[in-house]
Amino acid sequence: MDAIDYKILECLRINARQKASSISEQINLSVSAVIERIRKMETSGIIEGYTVVLNQKQLGNDMVALMEVSLEHPKYYDAFTAKVKAHDNIFSCEYLTGDFDFMLKIQTDSPERLEQIHRQIKSFEGVSATRTHFVLKNVKNEITALPQEVIE
Repeated sequence: MDAIDYKILECLRINARQKASSISEQINLSVSAVIERIRKMETSGIIEGYTVVLNQKQLGNDMVALMEVSLEHPKYYDAFTAKVKAHDNIFSCEYLTGDFDFMLKIQTDSPERLEQIHRQIKSFEGVSATRTHFVLKNVKNEITALPQEVIE
């Protein structure tokens, strides 16, 4: 990876649908070289995939909560994470150090549905404690990031 690769990644991070010709103009590199570099980054796994970002509020999922979860023992880790991965309303799950083991981001359409999800999670085998925070406003939500020193 060199500075040109990072410039290409920054262009794709901003808009993954932009054409190689547009990226080519922005970074002063031929279209074929841009395409070749993108393919290499895809093949090597640096670029894992492309996705669409959905407006959850417009889709009706405008209630967001962060839930901290503790397990009573590490032996419950695999079963817990499998259930979390299978749950459509849990958008992210981070394994943590500190007082709680996990931080879940939950998005849903109503307080009633959030209560159902909360009860489901508390009933997962091995869950010993939870603490839930309602999100009032999203201030920043980046999908991915590049090391700042390489793009400046």
